[in-house]
This record gives sequence, C-alpha cells and structure tokens, in this order.
Amino acid sequence: MDGVKHIVAVASGKGGVGKSTVTVNLALALSALGYRVGVLDADIYGPSQAQMLGVEEGVRPQATGDNKFLPLEAHGLQAMSMAFMVNTREAMVWRGPMVVGAFQQMLTQTQWDNLDFLLIDMPPGTGDIQLTLAQKVPVSGAVIVTTPQDIALLDARKGIEMFRKVNVPVLGVVENMSLYHCENCGHEAAIFGTGGGDLIAEEYQTTVLGRLPLTLSIRELADSGKPSVVSEPDSSISQTFAEIARQVAQSVSASESDGPTISFSE
Repeated sequence: MDGVKHIVAVASGKGGVGKSTVTVNLALALSALGYRVGVLDADIYGPSQAQMLGVEEGVRPQATGDNKFLPLEAHGLQAMSMAFMVNTREAMVWRGPMVVGAFQQMLTQTQWDNLDFLLIDMPPGTGDIQLTLAQKVPVSGAVIVTTPQDIALLDARKGIEMFRKVNVPVLGVVENMSLYHCENCGHEAAIFGTGGGDLIAEEYQTTVLGRLPLTLSIRELADSGKPSVVSEPDSSISQTFAEIARQVAQSVSASESDGPTISFSE
C-alpha cells in the first residue's frame, strides 16, 4: 500500500475482550518509540477509535483531488474510522458486501502519510472483512487479544486458525484483564482465570507479548479520549504496552529480513 510499510491486524475473534483499547495503546506505544503510526478502525458496525482518540463528533476527513481522504490526526497518530463518516448514533444496517466495500474504501482511499505501521482494529469474528484484508493487502502479522477465560480462548483459537489459513503470521498474544487490581486496597484477583494466554501461546507455538490488568484507569482514560500511554506514560501499564510494542516491531523486522511470508488466498 502506498504510504504504508507494515500492516498489523489486531484481532480477537470475540467482542468484549478489550481489543480496541489494546489497539490504540499499542499504536501510541509504537509512536513513542519513534515510529510513524496509523490506526484504521475496521469495525464498521461498532467503531470506537474516534472516542478513544478524542476526536470530536462531526469532524470529517478532508477529500483530496484524486478521490482520496486525508486521515485525521490525534495524539500523533493518523486515523481513519467509519465514525468520521457518519453520525455515531446512526446504526449501520448494511449487508456484507456493503460493509466490505466501506472497509476497502477506508483501506485504499485513505492517503496515509509515510507510515511505518498501520494498525487495523479488526471487528470480532472471522468473516468478510478479515478475509478481504488477507486477500487485498500484504499483512505483516497479527496480534491476538484474549482474556484468560476459557470462553474467550475458544474464539481466540479461531482467530489464530483463520490467520494461519491465509498465511498471515501471528506475532503473539496479548492477555488482557489477566488480573483485577483494586486501586483502593491493592488487592488482586484472577477474575477470568489464569494461564489462558500461556496455554494458547504454547498450543500455537507463539508468544505472550504481555499481560494487562483489569483496572478502572484503563477504561476511564480510553473513554475520555486520552488513553493510558499518553495520559500516564510512566505507569506500569504504559511500560507493558511499550514492551509489547518493542516485540511487535522486532517480530515484523525479523520476518521481513527472512523474505516474503505472505501469500494471497483465492
């Protein structure tokens, strides 16, 4: 893709595991390492990156003379989302072909400006958009987000299997909500179980990139449009995202040096 060196999909196979929160903080962590980073919100039905990036309702991307759009900028990131095109209260009552068409437009008609990484916040599941992404552009790798809960792991496995079928390397697993941390008393509890990330990483010969706690601050900061990495850069949470970002960048560079790893599914 013009203007993009590496595309990384952030996926879960299941909703409600914090994939969008991980995406935006991972993007900000990569940016803090000195990379030029963009975020594409591929969830047409339920886009959330606009709010997480603090983009005000009604702000629209500018059109260029060659039928393209300039991405919006927030916290040093370039961003594109269906939320920038329509009223966020509007329900997208679209069938599959329309959804795929909208995704392709955002992907190919956004004039990305010299990005090192484009992170794609994938919708839940293993459907049309995931397959379209694998067919249309060379994806450098995928990051799988899950919680330790057995039900979440079932869908995370499906996500990994899907990327393997279309020859997209899985860079690793992020275990979100691994522990509940009480900010008042400091007590920790494994509400969603333990060891889920390690189990799935071992099963698929990949690695656990990092473990993130279930804390009030991560949710509050994302909802306010000022995610943890920019609001609390010295916190343990931000340091975890920084380590995840370093591993992702290293894995992508290593796979690139090994030669082409992507083939296109028919």
